[in-house]
Amino acid sequence: MGFISFLEDHLLPCQWKSMGIECMGCGLQRSVIFLMKGQFSDAFSAYPAIFTLILMMVFLGLHLKFNFARGHKVLLWLFILNVAIILVNYVLKLI
Repeated sequence: MGFISFLEDHLLPCQWKSMGIECMGCGLQRSVIFLMKGQFSDAFSAYPAIFTLILMMVFLGLHLKFNFARGHKVLLWLFILNVAIILVNYVLKLI
């Protein structure tokens, strides 16, 4: 049993879905597993913000290490982009 199989067998249940409410974060765990398998299009389908979230986290780490002059502004725009993608995806799921 590999690490990916372990993750697939032990996904955390969504508390919102258990109450019948659609969740803005649903699909994130599956998306990470798809990324680990190299299934990039499936990862995007499961959670469209996955790639921009990773970009934002990588840039955050680099900014904390190297303290870029305008890094805070880049992070702000990446945050806004991620929120927009997550909200649009949420609204599309509700339609």
